[in-house]
Amino acid sequence: MSYDESRLEEAVLALLAACSFSGGRSWKGYDFDIMDRLHAQGMIENPRGKAKSVVLTPEGLARGERAAQRLFGAPDGGAP
Repeated sequence: MSYDESRLEEAVLALLAACSFSGGRSWKGYDFDIMDRLHAQGMIENPRGKAKSVVLTPEGLARGERAAQRLFGAPDGGAP
């Protein structure tokens, strides 16, 4: 099955933002190609290196939070 790469990137960015801590740091255990494309788009800092987390840029964090709310947000805005 083939997938829409831009939708996969959006979902990964949403997960990075939804699971972020310390003002935009998130664990980077996602597909390397998607992470590289998000970096090329300026959504995250360079994902290569020894660190197990990556920093979202301000634009990436804002876009990811919007996507996370749209994709994963509870209908009433609260916890399930």
